[in-house]
Amino acid sequence: MGLHRKLTLVSAPAGYGKTTLVCEWLADCGRPAAWLSLEQGDNELARFLTYMISALQTVVENVGEGVLTVLQSPQMTPAEPILTALVNELAAVPSPFILVLDDYHTVSSIAVDEAVSFLLDHLPTQMHLVITTREDPPISLSRLRVRDQITDLRAPDIRFTMNEAEAFFNHVMELNLSPEHIAGLHSRTEGWAAGLRLAGISLQEDHDAKRLLQSFSGNHHFVLDYLVEEVLQQQPEAVQDFLLQTSLLDRLCGSLCDDLLRNPERSGREMLIDLDRKNLFVIPLDTERQWYRYHHLFADILRRRLLERMDGSSILELHRRASVWYEGHGFEIEAFRHAVEAGDIERSSRLLEGGGMPLHLRGAASSALGWLDSLAAKELDARPQLWVYYGSALLIAGKPTEVEHKLRAAEKALAGVEHDEGVRDLIGYIAATRAALASLMLSDNQDGAEPNLRLAESVMQGSLLEDKTQELIELIEPTRNTGVQGTDGLDLVIAESRRALAYLRPDNLPARTASSWMLGVACQRRGDYAEACEAYSEVIANCRKVDQQLMAVTALIGIGQIREAEGRHELAAERYREAVRLAGDLPHPAIREAQAGLARMRIELEGERKSPLIEPLSPRESEVLELIALGLSNPEIAGKLFLALDTVKGHNRRIFEKLQVRRRTEAIARARELNLLGNTPKPHS
Repeated sequence: MGLHRKLTLVSAPAGYGKTTLVCEWLADCGRPAAWLSLEQGDNELARFLTYMISALQTVVENVGEGVLTVLQSPQMTPAEPILTALVNELAAVPSPFILVLDDYHTVSSIAVDEAVSFLLDHLPTQMHLVITTREDPPISLSRLRVRDQITDLRAPDIRFTMNEAEAFFNHVMELNLSPEHIAGLHSRTEGWAAGLRLAGISLQEDHDAKRLLQSFSGNHHFVLDYLVEEVLQQQPEAVQDFLLQTSLLDRLCGSLCDDLLRNPERSGREMLIDLDRKNLFVIPLDTERQWYRYHHLFADILRRRLLERMDGSSILELHRRASVWYEGHGFEIEAFRHAVEAGDIERSSRLLEGGGMPLHLRGAASSALGWLDSLAAKELDARPQLWVYYGSALLIAGKPTEVEHKLRAAEKALAGVEHDEGVRDLIGYIAATRAALASLMLSDNQDGAEPNLRLAESVMQGSLLEDKTQELIELIEPTRNTGVQGTDGLDLVIAESRRALAYLRPDNLPARTASSWMLGVACQRRGDYAEACEAYSEVIANCRKVDQQLMAVTALIGIGQIREAEGRHELAAERYREAVRLAGDLPHPAIREAQAGLARMRIELEGERKSPLIEPLSPRESEVLELIALGLSNPEIAGKLFLALDTVKGHNRRIFEKLQVRRRTEAIARARELNLLGNTPKPHS
């Protein structure tokens, strides 16, 4: 398949055997391959990249660990530095390998397409990408063709020839069909692999090939329906029930099937292995054969027949059982999806809450919005938290003009309700969402939009990469100018963030961290440094509790910027240094600001050492400083020098001003740096 090129594209309609072809090729190509089977839920870029890295780790151990850490951060990160970091790691892999993106047509996301395009543009020489799809992906295929960097395989290239059809029917399926019957089936199916396979399965049970040929029409959809009918009818009742009832699952494993069917005649794992052996359209998703999926076309037909044969309440019960299994095994988003399909509003609502971290903040915003859009207002009024999540999800989806209406509906539904801890937390969440909305509006309505404030929106989102990520390349900007336009907008961010922190539960760390971050940024921009530092400190403390490096790093940078603006360069250097240390190898643009800030402070501090003091200390101030260094208190210094206590305090104030410090410990450290203490010993601790 042209391993010397960057890309192999296998593009053909459903049922042409694209996945099977690639699997057989991989078995003989001699290179390790990472395989990612894509689904419709993989539209969100963070989820796509997480699954892609997990697939790559099956052939390259621990690759992308730093990127996964950033992807799990509750704040938005630009796609390009993440992809750059991943490509750099892949470039260091010593041996050639392959990455397969199977069923790429299920993805409908500009962000994912752009990420794949970036990967192709910077693909390491030892890496080869394979894409299987029913339709051409919206990436620059023409440019790849001009540069001879793509191998194209289309339906005419992969449909069965007469010889291949003969080998399939008579050697693989062992049907011993005549050349005339093979030619007839090949002509009617036009070499379509799925049609040939279904015909073969049907003929395994009924060898009347002539009758089968006579029933064929020119419309392959009807042919497929007939063949599936024949296949299903000839399976034991237990197998038919298994196929139909499990068809509502996107992925299958043994224990999930067991819980879905309740007391099946055979275990789910045994049934899946048997279906795989019989070529009944189950595709293994891992080498251990723990997880399977049905061929997409086969699954569609099974689901249609399930609706015909089973009553609606029984189907709803199957979805409910699937939801219970997924929740019990930690797949909360899948549990939510099946709860929605089950029509269970209470369960869906509880799952959406996500145990304190709502699912729409974890990559399920589109699913959440789809469900919330479907609910009647009375259902939302009965559960005010859903109005709140509705507004937050709309903010994530890029529909800010609709957010305030939902938040007001939540407040109306909460009117007159006793303010217990849960209600107070909702009130705080409403305020936090309004603060994020105000941040977004402020940044969108100003020239020189504030990247820090837009980051507040992404903190509330929790989703890491959205279509607007290019606007967030500069996540931290040094605050050297305190005069900021849009003061009213800043005031609104500050007021709503304060309100959020006043109402949110102490253990609601995601929302509290977001609110503290927004408060810190807004206060920093307005020049209220004391409150900004206090807010950033809460961010850092919360991040330590949940082991979230990135937010702590950006908060440290914020404090560093403040100390820099105050002219307290040593303290600024300490914060920048701590940010760089904590960041480690995280691929994030904010790290560059920490490094640049540290470099600036080194220059400033070097200049200060060359010109130690703007105004030298007086002899009395030097004497007081010596006693401070010895650990004497103000009353002790007053007694030793026969001075009034207020006079000593005045000397302290002038000493601190000249040394540009605020505390005794800082004064002592600064004095030692400037050699102002002579041979004064350090006090004993």
